[in-house]
Amino acid sequence: MPQDKHTAEKRKHPRVNKSLPIKIRNRDFDIVTETKNISCVGAYCQVDKYVAPFTKIKATVLMPSKTKKANNSINCEGTVVRVEKINNDLEQQYNIAIYFNQISKTNISKIDRLVKEYLTCQ
Repeated sequence: MPQDKHTAEKRKHPRVNKSLPIKIRNRDFDIVTETKNISCVGAYCQVDKYVAPFTKIKATVLMPSKTKKANNSINCEGTVVRVEKINNDLEQQYNIAIYFNQISKTNISKIDRLVKEYLTCQ
């Protein structure tokens, strides 16, 4: 769907809806899930346990690779900035937004390339 000037992306760092494996951990838990969307400064994903806002986490995101030998994992630290409970009678599920507050410039560049690649394909 085309965006007009009133609905265009206003974020400094655009995000793309992309499912990427992500491991989120701290001393109390270790969760493996997938992103729903990602940008250079954060990710949005679904988890099966409650993670409180302002929880400090470490994350590893597996980026797509053109060769099997390339290591395209991104390691960073972040903070959970939003938690939304999903209404599901069968199991507890939550959408969480993570802000990457400690990420290397190299890893920012990897995500930026991915975002730009997917934005040009849409």
